[in-house]
Amino acid sequence: MITIDSESRQRAGLPTDIDFMGDRYKTANNYFSFSSPSLWAIEKNLFYLLKNSDEETLQRKYYMRPDYLSYDKYKTVSLAYLLMYVNQVFCIEDFIVDTVVIPTFSAIIEICADKFPGRDRTDLQKIKW
Repeated sequence: MITIDSESRQRAGLPTDIDFMGDRYKTANNYFSFSSPSLWAIEKNLFYLLKNSDEETLQRKYYMRPDYLSYDKYKTVSLAYLLMYVNQVFCIEDFIVDTVVIPTFSAIIEICADKFPGRDRTDLQKIKW
């Protein structure tokens, strides 16, 4: 069974998963994957996310823990930054709000599709790291 602790430990051991806001690349050497939507994708689709969200009272157990809220809502801690951004909380210590906006998972999938357009991305395969 995957828990917050096991996922956090797994992600902590990945040198390519620095801040969850990068892009996905397939290079000649390896796959480099950052699974969250990029900040640009979130900013560009912010009103779409807000329109397709639920508003809930933030429980005390989630104070300063957007990663726990992300895990309980989406089964991954990597969307904590998205939750902070859509709620206009820019410091983890300020994640103590009365109500929290939680985008639907289907809306997040839609903006991820926007992040990775259907064009040919073979140029990224030429990167040598």
